[in-house]
Amino acid sequence: MKWLVLIHVLSAIVGIGPTYFGHVLFRKRQQVGELRKSLELFQLLNYFPKTGGTLAVVTGLLLVWLDGWKFSSFWILASLVLYVAIQVIAVGMLGPVAAKLHQGLSRPELEAAHELPRESGLLLAKAGRLYYAASALGVLLFVLMILKP
Repeated sequence: MKWLVLIHVLSAIVGIGPTYFGHVLFRKRQQVGELRKSLELFQLLNYFPKTGGTLAVVTGLLLVWLDGWKFSSFWILASLVLYVAIQVIAVGMLGPVAAKLHQGLSRPELEAAHELPRESGLLLAKAGRLYYAASALGVLLFVLMILKP
């Protein structure tokens, strides 16, 4: 059981951890070249929530089942809802915003540009807000895991 707890905690950290790097990657006042690099790093970091987060859910459900907890317990339901919300934000909403941002920055006329076009700046701001929302939910999720009954 201790190994399962260890795998669960580590996979949760690996799965949600990259969410906190988004604030650096999608910071304001970047030049076009910097933001392109940030988007490349975003794509690499995106693998961690998909794999680590999935493993955290599977091991969490196993822990609940093996330890005799009821799935109707508030903290379990709240944790699952928070996790799903983080995934919806990070994968379902942020992914498309990052893709539009990447597409907008790949236009040939921006090769020598330093300043972001207005549309890209708006997408960057939206991505930042989404990361803050996912990060806040991630903190709540960790709080629930630490303070569980």
